Formats: sequence, C-alpha cells, structure tokens
Amino acid sequence: MDESLIKNLSTELRRGTQTLGVLSQLDKMQYGYSLLQDLVDKKVDIEAGTLYPLLRRLESQGLLVSEWDTSESRPRKYYLLSEEGKEIFSALKNEWQKIVRDMAVLLEGDLKQ
Repeated sequence: MDESLIKNLSTELRRGTQTLGVLSQLDKMQYGYSLLQDLVDKKVDIEAGTLYPLLRRLESQGLLVSEWDTSESRPRKYYLLSEEGKEIFSALKNEWQKIVRDMAVLLEGDLKQ
C-alpha cells in the first residue's frame, strides 16, 4: 500500500473541510492562536501556516469581520463571522450534511463487509 499516496489524498480530503471547521468556531470573537488551540483541542488537524492565510482569505471574501485589540503588550486581531458569513456558513453546513448522507449511502456496502 502506498502510504504517501494515502497521506496526500487524506490531506486533499481534509482541506475542503477546513473552511467549514473554521467558520463553525467564529460565532464568537477569537484571535488566530486561540482559534488554532480550540481546533486542535477538538482534534481538527490544521496548522498555523494554513489557518492564518485562510482567515485572511475569508475576511477578504467578506465572510469575517475583524478588529485589533491593542490593549495588551502584543496586539491581537480578533475575527468574527459577518452577517454574510453566517449565511454562507449555514449553507455550507447544509451542503456538508448532504454530502455526509450521500457518502454514507455509497459507503454503506463497504461497511457491511
């Protein structure tokens, strides 16, 4: 079995779910590192080098709003779902649930063996 191929395909499969995972956690203000820790604590495999560009992209797409907190010695940028982001998240969540149902039907035969 080609372990490197499995690893690459698994990474590709996960990549599509990272946006949904990130959006799901931004119903309250969070800064990047706290979000990263929350995701890791919930067993979501995402690296800082993936998360921070994703946050910037989601913000540029209008799905997130942000504000800087400069009250501490180290400024932190906090992110929150925008109104459009809430709508998009809801639509993506529905699409994800449909995908899970559809894949369950397709894979059910494999699970019975």
